Amino acid sequence: MGEKRESAGALGDIGFGYRPRADYATDPALSRGRLVPEPESPTRTPFQRDRDRIVHSTAFRRLKHKTQVFVAHEGDHYRTRLTHSIEVAQIARALARALRGDEDLTEAVALVHDFGHTPFGHTGEEALNEKMANWGGFDHNAQSLRIVTRLEHRYAEFDGLNLSWETLEGLVKHNGPLVDAKGEGLHGPLPPTIRAYNELQDLELDRFAGIEAQCAAIADDIAYNTHDIDDGLRSGLLKLEMLEDLALPGSILKAVRQRYPALDPVRTGHELMRRQITGMVEDVIVTAHANLARIAPHSADEFRGAGETIVRFSPEMAAAEKELKAFLYEHLYRHPEVMRVRVDADRIVRQLFDVYFADPRAMPDGWREGLDRAEERVKARYVADFLAGMTDNYAIREHQRLFDHTPDLS
Repeated sequence: MGEKRESAGALGDIGFGYRPRADYATDPALSRGRLVPEPESPTRTPFQRDRDRIVHSTAFRRLKHKTQVFVAHEGDHYRTRLTHSIEVAQIARALARALRGDEDLTEAVALVHDFGHTPFGHTGEEALNEKMANWGGFDHNAQSLRIVTRLEHRYAEFDGLNLSWETLEGLVKHNGPLVDAKGEGLHGPLPPTIRAYNELQDLELDRFAGIEAQCAAIADDIAYNTHDIDDGLRSGLLKLEMLEDLALPGSILKAVRQRYPALDPVRTGHELMRRQITGMVEDVIVTAHANLARIAPHSADEFRGAGETIVRFSPEMAAAEKELKAFLYEHLYRHPEVMRVRVDADRIVRQLFDVYFADPRAMPDGWREGLDRAEERVKARYVADFLAGMTDNYAIREHQRLFDHTPDLS
């Protein structure tokens, strides 16, 4: 791991991201470094460099054809994992700016947080998790770590992206600690990928992440709670009238209609979306400031050691957000039309796994070499890596190549 820097040096004097931030923020000048030491950039902080590596990665580009809610080819205007990640980064950066965290680290965590998602969204993840049950299961967060530490092959001197400790910590722990003080998993067994990497570089899995990762995590909630309504309205599966009795969108919808009684439904929906994002962001800022005043952390380490999520919704907004999530689950994610596509997508992922596992020669060059002699655990993980990296479109094409009939997901 790289050595800590005591000051920003020449970069701090001329300003390349070493701008003032709160005492509890993560200081790039004091980064804990990278697993493989590298010379510092003369023009970028470690976190700016991480962000740039993430954006230039193959995994980032693949997100443009991976499902958020609606399969990517169902319409040009629905969110994909890529557009979702960009929206999360925009919201997260606004929160970090208001709370005086490091904006570049926040953006890096937001942009990388969905790298490990399979084709066809959570349907693909659930199918792959069941197929991998005998070999540690499949978890998209652990897969994100695997991608940035092993599977990206862009650099001459190391596998992965060799991201800084702080970015990896934020990626793994943006939703909170993963183990208790005894090292036992808080949400079930710790994924093997995370456990193995943590033996190489201690990510302090029993502690909360820094303020930047917490900003990214809450931004994820704000983004999908809002844009999933937008996509649901666009698809026709949701109607504005269905939102009227919900505390958060209902109150906003009432205000919009009072101010603009003749506004058409499409613009009414857009007005609802932007106001909902603003309301949720402002609630988080006010709540986080109150928590910071109460806890008074004087360093990033004290922030991590606070023992609670500091960047969160107020109790009132948390209750409204929980109600909204339940509504979306019932009326959108479990809508018969969405479920019809999910059933077919599930079949595609399962059948592809079975074919590749039975005969790795069905996979392309670069993936199949040596797998016919590998033990089952190794073979299964490589098959999962290959499948998880697929876009929706590539998974469909592969199924068409290998099977006589492929479900129509349109």
